[in-house]
Amino acid sequence: MAHIHPPGWRELAVTGAAQREIETLSLLAEALPDDYAVFHGVHWTNLENGFSAYGEIDFIVLAPDGRVLLIEQKSGFLTETDEGLAKKYAGMDKPKLVRNQILRAVSALKQRFGAGGEPLAIDYLLYCPDYQIRKIESAGMTANRIVDARRREQLPAIIREILPASDSRPQRERVLRFLNNVLQLVPDPSAMIGQATALVTRLSGGLASWARQLDFSPFRLRVAGTAGSGKTQLALAEFEAALERGLRPLYVSYNRPLADHVQRLLPAGGRVANFHQLCDQFAREHGLLPDYRDPQVWAGLEQHLAMTAPGKDWQFDVLIVDEGQDFSEAWRDALLRLLKPDGRALWLEDPMQNLYMREPVPLPGWVTLHAQGNFRSPRQVVELLASLSPAAAGVVAAGPFAGAEIDVLTYPEGDTSQMHAQTRQAITRCLGAGFTRADLALVSFRGREHSGLLNLDALGPHTLKSFTGSYDLFGNPVFRDGELLTESVYRFKGQSAPAVILTEVDIESLDDKSFRKLFVGMTRARLKLVLVMSERAARLLLDKSNAPGTP
Repeated sequence: MAHIHPPGWRELAVTGAAQREIETLSLLAEALPDDYAVFHGVHWTNLENGFSAYGEIDFIVLAPDGRVLLIEQKSGFLTETDEGLAKKYAGMDKPKLVRNQILRAVSALKQRFGAGGEPLAIDYLLYCPDYQIRKIESAGMTANRIVDARRREQLPAIIREILPASDSRPQRERVLRFLNNVLQLVPDPSAMIGQATALVTRLSGGLASWARQLDFSPFRLRVAGTAGSGKTQLALAEFEAALERGLRPLYVSYNRPLADHVQRLLPAGGRVANFHQLCDQFAREHGLLPDYRDPQVWAGLEQHLAMTAPGKDWQFDVLIVDEGQDFSEAWRDALLRLLKPDGRALWLEDPMQNLYMREPVPLPGWVTLHAQGNFRSPRQVVELLASLSPAAAGVVAAGPFAGAEIDVLTYPEGDTSQMHAQTRQAITRCLGAGFTRADLALVSFRGREHSGLLNLDALGPHTLKSFTGSYDLFGNPVFRDGELLTESVYRFKGQSAPAVILTEVDIESLDDKSFRKLFVGMTRARLKLVLVMSERAARLLLDKSNAPGTP
């Protein structure tokens, strides 16, 4: 099997993105021997300005002896003009001549290879898997350097004819170093993020599809689902279906950031709030103005909701409780008072995300549904967690992406300045890998009161958007202005980001609570995870993950 640069391309196949190029790459990988190398530009970016591999060269095949073959793939229809073959692109008035594109790429590579030693031995091939060229003699290129749909199956054999295997390797290593240095191909997160989101949504949406086909009365469904199993999709589907039927749904989560996130995803109608936000709204609509200077304000609001009879405007047809593992029995009773007798109720929870170590809320008579497939997190994240604790062994790594390597950066325990330095380095790594600040979430293992990070306005050149701990007159949390979202692991529960930096991880032992916090923080990542942890915590995780008998 040929060596493919960069790796990770197989994961793109499941998204349907650039499908024809992925099919070609798979064909080359399987058909060419292992002393051949293939560089590809399918959904990858080039880090070096001045020479773009992406969009100009689809494949570069390196032979054992150092000779190079450029393959330009043109999928779909082509136009046969008097000047040669041309390809019409969206947004362009005139089609682009294929010959000129290829020669420009050949010339650029030759020039960059430069002087010193033998010149770069380079050839080219045009591959048109979907199109049969009618007048191949007028294509503007040598006929034996064109592989159209009639010779599609012969592509690997034709490549080996042009680049036959040879024991002589006069400059293979020099050419290999050159291609690695010039192309510097890395995964392009901007190309992957949308595909990953769409695919994960489709896969995890299965829970929303079949869970809502259950039929029993009264409808009281408890869903114990792991991170990334589709609980949010189920909540959204239930809420939207209620609105479509002209009913009034109520969605209640434990933490405010999740409620705000869900609110942005739903159409107008019904009510969305976290529990204490709901208490505030209930109090105001019943003539009680909360005083947030009072340290007992939340307890008073909880009691008011529990003791005051709800009017007609506070009776709902559908109740959806999210993050149910963090609710108390008193909260359960207060919310069920808001549900009409014939209404539907869903209780969504993940026992592994019980960070407050509360006993499960009894729900006698409710039907319980278990969902253990994590479709959102990279597979290697789920597998690492399973190796750390038997508690996660039942979680199925069902996601389509292996994900990038998990980076671990360490600092001496108690050294806040080094923790800051390593966190800045983690941000630099993510930005260098192609993620933008909007793609990142900086998640602290600690709560705001004990964090050396969550109270900062900036970290080096990066301004931080974080909760100040204060509320405005209407009970809304006040945030610092910043570009990089920074949250505690407690507040970021229920959300996710393409790249997550889990920092301030300093534990002496991997007890149940510490593992649950790791589980929550690590499963927030959709593509990239960086762990910034103390040296003792890193040793502990390494020893645990390598221990005999771990999954």
